[in-house]
Amino acid sequence: MRLLIAEDSVILRDGLVALLTRRGHDVVGAVGDGKALCAELAALPPERKPDVAIIDIRMPPTFTDEGLHAALAIRAENPGQGVLLFSQYVETRFAAQLLTGDARGVGYLLKDRVADVSDFLDALERIAAGHTVLDPEVVTQLMGAAHNDDGLARLSPRERQVLELMAQGRSNSAIAEFLVLSYGAVEKNVSSIFTKLDLPQDAGDHRRVLAVLRLLNA
Repeated sequence: MRLLIAEDSVILRDGLVALLTRRGHDVVGAVGDGKALCAELAALPPERKPDVAIIDIRMPPTFTDEGLHAALAIRAENPGQGVLLFSQYVETRFAAQLLTGDARGVGYLLKDRVADVSDFLDALERIAAGHTVLDPEVVTQLMGAAHNDDGLARLSPRERQVLELMAQGRSNSAIAEFLVLSYGAVEKNVSSIFTKLDLPQDAGDHRRVLAVLRLLNA
């Protein structure tokens, strides 16, 4: 994978570059703020564009939500660009905004909750492949910030649980394993979720993303 890093902590930035390079990935750039990230991305030739941009949220000059604004600008300019928000904090307002469009290729992980390097690398691979990857704590806080939704209110507790696991980027097989259910039982819950949320069948696999967005942005 080709990766671009925006992280204001020099130690963490250099550590990520070393880790990812050692694992065989191509780090095409490493910068310290959102403005530099956008400039670096714009300057890269097409053949060097990153598969995923790894972006801290609180960076100079104000150390509030510069990374989120940079991610929104990048996705507006390049809708297919993979981005991973990698932070210690959950910023619900603009994170929800980032997920209201096409959320494929978007990830949000919390630094303190990444316990295994292989999980981090797997998340990058999934984002590069167009999946949505969210830390469960991010999902919980975004849900807490959401308003009521009549469709969501119709979901049973089990369906709500399945939808929350979908929001974490889990496949039906992974959900079945986590909840100790049969694969068929999970499929039935997912189908019921789509029906209760009035998601059309012609949306295909994209219905999973639409369902997750309803959860996060009710």
